[in-house]
Amino acid sequence: MKSLASQTAKATDEISSHITGMQGATAESVAAIKEIGATIGQISSISTSIASAVEQQGAATQEIARSVQTVAQGTQTAATDIGQVNRGAAETGSASEEVLHSAKTLSSESTRLRAELDRFMGNIRAA
Repeated sequence: MKSLASQTAKATDEISSHITGMQGATAESVAAIKEIGATIGQISSISTSIASAVEQQGAATQEIARSVQTVAQGTQTAATDIGQVNRGAAETGSASEEVLHSAKTLSSESTRLRAELDRFMGNIRAA
């Protein structure tokens, strides 16, 4: 019986040792799972920050696109205005040339009329 009791005690000790080992392994597993959970939490936080930054970047990109469009429209308006000013300047130049031509013609006609008047007056005095 002693032998059976000794074997039972030895087996109990071995089982107890295995249980202690399993408890240790379980505790290590729990600690590892907690660390994994904490890491997942950090990754989630980082992902949220990245998503927020991407959203802000998208909003900034849209604002830049709107600004570029506004500048392009302003440039188009300025180009149209410059074209109108150029046309106005050309029309003013043409009108100025016509006025100059008319003034030269009027001066020439005035000189001719003066000569005719002087000749007419000379004929009246002679008669």
